[in-house]
Amino acid sequence: MTGLSFLVLLVAGVGWGYLNLTGQIDTFGADGISGDRPPASPNGQNVLVIGSDTRSGANRKLGGGKGTVGRSDTVFLLHVYADHRHAVAVSIPRDSMVDIPACRTPSGEWTAPQHHVMFNGAFSVGETAEGNPACTQNTVEHLTGLRVDHTVVVDFSGFSALTSAVGGVPVCLPQDIYQQDLSPKRPTRGALVFAKGPQTVSGQRALDYVRIRHGIGDGSDIGRIKRQQAFIGSLIKKVKSQGLNPTTLLPLADAATDSMTVDPGLGSADRLLKFAMSMKNIDLRNTRFVTVPWRYEGARVAIVEPEAHALWAALKADRTIDGHDASGKGKGSRSPERPDDASPSPAAPAPAPVAGTGISLAVYNGTTVNGLAARAAELLRAHGFTVTGTATASNQGRMSTVIQYGPGLQAEAETTARLFGGARTMASGTAGIQVILGTSYAENPSPAAEATPTPSAVPSTIGDGARSADEDLCKDLSYG
Repeated sequence: MTGLSFLVLLVAGVGWGYLNLTGQIDTFGADGISGDRPPASPNGQNVLVIGSDTRSGANRKLGGGKGTVGRSDTVFLLHVYADHRHAVAVSIPRDSMVDIPACRTPSGEWTAPQHHVMFNGAFSVGETAEGNPACTQNTVEHLTGLRVDHTVVVDFSGFSALTSAVGGVPVCLPQDIYQQDLSPKRPTRGALVFAKGPQTVSGQRALDYVRIRHGIGDGSDIGRIKRQQAFIGSLIKKVKSQGLNPTTLLPLADAATDSMTVDPGLGSADRLLKFAMSMKNIDLRNTRFVTVPWRYEGARVAIVEPEAHALWAALKADRTIDGHDASGKGKGSRSPERPDDASPSPAAPAPAPVAGTGISLAVYNGTTVNGLAARAAELLRAHGFTVTGTATASNQGRMSTVIQYGPGLQAEAETTARLFGGARTMASGTAGIQVILGTSYAENPSPAAEATPTPSAVPSTIGDGARSADEDLCKDLSYG
């Protein structure tokens, strides 16, 4: 349920401020948090958000399935930049293979560290219905080297109630979805659950929608993450369209606060309100949702290095993931705001056009976005390059675009890189030039040499203009 708790925190905190609600906020104990932690940093805040798919209590009917052990669904780390205007949320797939450090069980014992195991196993350490948020926090800190300032858990029932409280969320399905798509072990296709096309979902149907994994897209958890990210954009837009007033806030705040379990640092109305208000100036257009660099490892997911390390290092330094300082104080960046009486800087000269005549290269799609290599090939040919072929890269979890070049081709590689924002060049023992595309190109396909740079901003991947892969497939359908 990627992104949900970002909205939950804002609604719950602001709701208390407007409505003076009272009540008990569920917290988990701090005694399970490791004593061996990354140091605190003044460079922004890091919030760990965990979607719990426990089947206990009110969640049993909603989530289906059996068992009472708390399990984590989608998890992301939200970095709120020091300027309190920008944020980036990094999803960590639950099937990722990671090292889980020592964690405390309910009996007070500490487990032995686990090597190369599934990430969502951390939440289940101790096998309790409420899960083990502290263990997941320890694992994320161990993985990223970033100190987690706050942790929030949201369950099925909270998600269902929140979508109902806003009157439903618009979505679009590229094909019909049947019961077997939700429960692959069913022997038959079953009844129709969602008809193809645009529709509004809430409650159980909203939960079913964000949990679809099979029978749509590539059938992977990665595809589901993208669907959830787009869904939360639609949900936040719906909340904003209704306005933040007592009539709309009361049911939202009730749903939000009933769904959360938080760390002790957020365990009171005053603390929750203070934290929520610290994020009130973050616009959805300045919030970016990405997935940690990854590749498939059999049926599981491997986190790709050194790309992942570079991502964590950027967040630790409070830089945007394209390498700039979000506060506007870093080298090469600009201040987000300029005093009214300040004179504008002289316009920079227009960049020279990119001419690829005489440069031959191959293009590889390093992402899961269909058709990306063909799109880049068309761009390159338009600038005179000779494209010798397109293919899918062995690693489909790349964030940034890399231009690999053989002996004597550095200048040609640098010319190529000018068409891809944030691309870096890399010497290779292989002859020729290979363009390996990352998600940065999928999200911003405009030629870098012809685009106006905005280094102080964090570009948005969801929001007013955002579309999920499902919506792209639905673009030719009539919306009435």
